[in-house]
Amino acid sequence: MTAALDHYHARMQRVLDHIDRHLDGDLDLEAVSGVAAFSKFHFHRQFKATFGVSLHRYVQLARMRRASKRLADGEGQSVTEIALDAGYETPDAFARAFRQRFRQSPSSFRKSPDWEPWLSAFGPLNSARSKIMTTTFTPEQVTLRDVAPTRVAMFEHRGDPGTLEVTIQEFIAWRKAAGLTPRTSSTFNIWHTERRPANPADYRMELCVGVGPDQRIESTDGSVREGEIPGGRCAVLRVTGDTHNLEPAALYLYRDWLPASGEEMRDFPIYCQRFLLDDPELGTAAELHLPLK
Repeated sequence: MTAALDHYHARMQRVLDHIDRHLDGDLDLEAVSGVAAFSKFHFHRQFKATFGVSLHRYVQLARMRRASKRLADGEGQSVTEIALDAGYETPDAFARAFRQRFRQSPSSFRKSPDWEPWLSAFGPLNSARSKIMTTTFTPEQVTLRDVAPTRVAMFEHRGDPGTLEVTIQEFIAWRKAAGLTPRTSSTFNIWHTERRPANPADYRMELCVGVGPDQRIESTDGSVREGEIPGGRCAVLRVTGDTHNLEPAALYLYRDWLPASGEEMRDFPIYCQRFLLDDPELGTAAELHLPLK
């Protein structure tokens, strides 16, 4: 039963990955059902039963999310171009839908994004992506590595993990202003608590970007500070594709790999380094590091 369920979830995950990579393409029922090799006569119900949102709604939200991020990035495209890429026939139709969802016009959002309504609007999209996940790992996927210390700029999130996306967008804006792009500067997450603590207010993690030894770390509100990810031995587990939720990989390291390894953990939190892959079709990658003595 478990193997059959894992296979079914893998087919549905393939659909989400396909949608994310082809937001400019044909994402109607027949095209998308074919990705998972399911009948188009049943797939719309399968999708909603699995993800809690209709296929049309998911695609609509995914395109609007990409559009809103392009607006916030403020690079290159005009509002009209972004509206057409999001599947709207006119900029006015896009503006009405955008204002209804985010309580800001596209031009106002581009100048000064209000992330709270943005976060609320994408609740169904985030919930859908968390419904299924790959949970199977093997000892062969874990490598022991000596890592060098890394000087980083640290941006902390404390409190309800449901608002983490707002902190992420603030971090991205700061990193961009500092000229530290993901292609040229390493990106890390450090987790001080579990992903869903009993009290959401206890949640704490840090978003980090690697900086050179002489680079100054500045922020107008003091939200960014200098820190270091220490060097030393680590057990490293690489995850590719959908890296939104790394909790299953972390649980594998703690529950399965560590007890069988005979290793002991060092006094530093588990963390990951994130990567942009050369081939966008492959998604993203993250290397989970469990510090060892």
